[in-house]
Amino acid sequence: MEIIHIMHTARSASIEIKDGGRHFTRRPYTVKLNGGIYGTTEQTITSLFGLKPDTEYLAEVFDGEEKLGEVSFQTDYEYVTLDVTKFGAKGDGEQDDTHFIQAAVLACPKDGRVYIPAGTYRITSLFLKSHLKLELAQGAELKAFTDREKFPVFPGLIQTYDEQDEYNLGTWEGNPLPMFSGIICGVGVEDVVIYGEGVVNGNASKEDWWKDPKVKNIAFRPRLFFLSGCKDVTLQGVKFCNSPSWTLHPYFSDNLKFVGVSVENPADSPNTDGLDPESCKNVEILGVRFSLGDDCIAVKSGKIYMGRKFKRPSENIYIRQCLMENGHGAVTLGSEMAGGVVNLTVEDCIFRHTDRGLRIKTRRGRGKDAILSNIRFSNLTLDHVMTPLVVNAFYFCDPDGKTQYVQSREAYPVDERTPSIKKMVFENMECTNCHVAAGYFDGLPEQKIEEIVMKNISISYAENPKFDKPAMSDGVRMSSRRGLFARNVAKLTLENVKIEGQDGEAYEFIGVDELNQ
Repeated sequence: MEIIHIMHTARSASIEIKDGGRHFTRRPYTVKLNGGIYGTTEQTITSLFGLKPDTEYLAEVFDGEEKLGEVSFQTDYEYVTLDVTKFGAKGDGEQDDTHFIQAAVLACPKDGRVYIPAGTYRITSLFLKSHLKLELAQGAELKAFTDREKFPVFPGLIQTYDEQDEYNLGTWEGNPLPMFSGIICGVGVEDVVIYGEGVVNGNASKEDWWKDPKVKNIAFRPRLFFLSGCKDVTLQGVKFCNSPSWTLHPYFSDNLKFVGVSVENPADSPNTDGLDPESCKNVEILGVRFSLGDDCIAVKSGKIYMGRKFKRPSENIYIRQCLMENGHGAVTLGSEMAGGVVNLTVEDCIFRHTDRGLRIKTRRGRGKDAILSNIRFSNLTLDHVMTPLVVNAFYFCDPDGKTQYVQSREAYPVDERTPSIKKMVFENMECTNCHVAAGYFDGLPEQKIEEIVMKNISISYAENPKFDKPAMSDGVRMSSRRGLFARNVAKLTLENVKIEGQDGEAYEFIGVDELNQ
């Protein structure tokens, strides 16, 4: 067995136990640090806390008395610790502790640590700064207020004095519109690590942020964690819950790591996506658990204005050893993806009780820069996923979404408004208890999906599967047939793909053209 060092700080580390398990190890293991028992683990990505700075550690993994592997590392140097309670924070669940914690953040020098001990700290927005290490101890909770008047507003676009550009702090669902600042917020910062066993609680409910969720009230809803123009930022171990809207939203940011984090929002909470990298580059998502009310991971790159202006794709996104539960899509691309998505890999993950596994949402009008390229899914376990694979090039979002131009199945001229989908590879997938279809691929007639490769995939249906039609797409009726549906795919390779029902009945490949109204 191989043990891999993922990351470390002065006070924590993360390792990966490679025993062939997906998110969970095949059995519980004992972890020892420098010969002493640290604890047991059942997760492939395991985080270790309570370490000492500038110290050499040997992490060993045991199955009973048998040693299975080891890895060594040395924690970072730490100059000073600033305890927020020494700055006036009470953590009593009543006092507004925002300013006291913010003071500790601003006072923290490079190589220092801001420490938040156990307690409930009421806050509005906390702003990060560069070269910051912030630890949320076990039992520590940052619990947000929900009074809108307490939160700063980020304007959508701010005109610059050269009269040739704008300063953009963020977007609301792909458009540069006014939004409240995030509960935890970073603008233009670098070299930041937020880690620990504590909780960031957005405290949202249907009485406040989730009431009339699509209506702008002063500004649009805040994110629980928001980055704009940042780089070299890591989240490790922390739990994020009850987000007002998208939970973790890095925007125009690079070199990001999300390690062993958990995201939990109620299943009926509106638009509480788990993690939405938007026009971001070099993003690692490792060992994260998602359970929420919308898409678990939604990779984006702006709607038409932002995509056309900045031409900045989301690229080099690497997702491994994650657990996606109870969301609409496990991994979604779009629909705000006018800048494109390039080089996305998902492997060794579990998807269960989600509506879809992969979901691609695009449409005419997204533009020629809306290129999806080199999308790869491998070594996945899917259970009770309604439809494992969905590609919809007729997604009818936006005011013009149901117009003839967007929804027509006739071929239109390829021009600057036409998006494209290039190669996608799906391999080594075990899909059980599907409810609607094995897969649904619906490309544009004038710009077909270039290539889909499916290898070593088994798909079986639930005992009482449903009949349904594609969501957010006109012109396709409900089908009483089951199988793999495809239309406007230039090249489709199937190798060892098995689709069958509970009774062992084999299902077939069905062209979507047969389903037209």
